[in-house]
Parts: sequence; C-alpha cells; structure tokens
Amino acid sequence: MYSIGDKISYPMHGAGIVEAIEDKEVMGEVQRYYVIKMSYDDMTVMLPTKPHGAKLTRYIISMDEAEKVLEYFSDYQENVCENWNKRYRENVERIKSGDIYEVAQVVKTLMCRDKLKGLSSSERKMLSSAKHILISELILAKNCSKDEMEQTLIRLAG
Repeated sequence: MYSIGDKISYPMHGAGIVEAIEDKEVMGEVQRYYVIKMSYDDMTVMLPTKPHGAKLTRYIISMDEAEKVLEYFSDYQENVCENWNKRYRENVERIKSGDIYEVAQVVKTLMCRDKLKGLSSSERKMLSSAKHILISELILAKNCSKDEMEQTLIRLAG
C-alpha cells in the first residue's frame, strides 16, 4: 500500500505523487482510493487501493535509474517493423507494460520515424502519449522541469 507523498507510475497515464487516500462511495459501496496528482499536467487521478487498481502501479525509478533510461534512449537503434498494423500493436503493448525502458523505446522509435518518414495521425497521437508517460516519470526522478526533459529527449534522439 502506498502512502501520501509516494511517487508512483501508473501505466498509460504516467507518474505522479499520492496526494491523499480517500474513501468514496461508488455504486452504493464505499471504496478506498489513492488521489494521484500527475506530474506532467494538472490532472488528478483516483485509483482504487484494492489490488485490481493498484497492482498496475509501481514506485517511480531512482535518479540513477533515470540516467540509465536516458542512456538507453540515446543509444537505442530502432529496428522498425514496416507493417504499420503490427508496429502499432507492438508499441501499444510496450506502453501498457509499464516498463519505462519499453516506453522509452517507443518514444525513440517514433521520434526517429517522424523525422525520416513522418507519422500517421494515430502514431503521432501515440508518440504524444508515450512522451507524456516517459517525461512524467523522468521529471519526478530527476527533479527537473517538463521543458528541460523534452529538450533532453530531442537532443538525445539526434
């Protein structure tokens, strides 16, 4: 169970800080929720504390691990599948995994592909979402601003 102040990552939404733990009545049943202030924007997410909701979350990475993620991002050479459908499905699974290295791989691959060939509207939306998830965790781990991290990713993508 998380505590107020814990920094956690929630796949498909990004990282944030547990601001409160509240009881809410939903469909006649009182349930306990984490109130998470997301780091990337002003969004607040309520996540059930029961295993169903919380099992997908994890503590964010350390500052040292964030450096390793950025090094991986910088060094990663994309091996892009040319079949758009297959590539899209693989990227969705990577993002849903919650693994920050998998998300970094999606971001780097799509950034490079955008530079070389451009992206479809679906892949452009995916890139935006994956960047949001990646940056939200890295700014908490490295204690930096969103703009600083965006510029770092652009620089490292080459």
